[in-house]
Amino acid sequence: MPVQQITDPDDERIADYRALTDVELRTRWEPPHGLFIAEGELVLRRALRAGYPARSFLVDAKRVDQLADLDTGDAPVYAATPDVLEKATGFHVHRGVLASFRRRPLPDVAGVLAAARRVAILEDVNNHTNLGAIFRGAAALGVDAVLLSPTCADPLYRRSVRVSMGEVFAVPYAKFGSWPDGLDQVRQAGFTVLALTPAVDAVPIQRVTPAQRARAALLLGAEGPGLTAAAQAASDVRVVVPMRRGVDSLNVAAAAAVAFWELGRDDPPLRG
Repeated sequence: MPVQQITDPDDERIADYRALTDVELRTRWEPPHGLFIAEGELVLRRALRAGYPARSFLVDAKRVDQLADLDTGDAPVYAATPDVLEKATGFHVHRGVLASFRRRPLPDVAGVLAAARRVAILEDVNNHTNLGAIFRGAAALGVDAVLLSPTCADPLYRRSVRVSMGEVFAVPYAKFGSWPDGLDQVRQAGFTVLALTPAVDAVPIQRVTPAQRARAALLLGAEGPGLTAAAQAASDVRVVVPMRRGVDSLNVAAAAAVAFWELGRDDPPLRG
């Protein structure tokens, strides 16, 4: 694995990694250029296993040996001191390992639904930390796919990828072209759309009927505003995670995890 040393943070060879903390710049730059950034050895290994082609690797010079067993193919491996890494990226790269990957074309909504039994649908979820946590919960708790409204954040943004621990590579996702009428497509595919809301007249999620949970599509809104009235009107059932001690609601990622577990509680036990 030949390694190229980088001594100048403005070196054009590492342009993919420049200003990683500038969310507005990165969200304008990455998708149109067909790339995303993975942070940390575990995450980049999961991206490789999922079949994403690497563009390059950028590593703390002291950690190059961590990648010695990888088949990096044609992707160059760059090494730099922590000071150069920080100046180039805009933050202290404490995990010491970054990689730039090529995106793959997204599947369409119909294809994702056809292969799923239980899905999560996100409306206007723009917090990358929440988005990554929802993907991690989906992977762990039996949700087969995630569908995104047109205005949701990018699941392949660095923070989402990191918080998900790379599970954004394991859970298929697709984006609706229109909203909320895209929910009709979900219903036509045989799913029951369950809108999660703290409304006092919503059905406690543990009381969802076996027929409703058989092919459930859990609809989740953004932190704070929650689901829009239009999205709730387009759902089949409004459900709530019952609260205690006067707490009105949970963080959307925490609520999603509770709801995912509840919808899958009767699944056959895992073996092996």
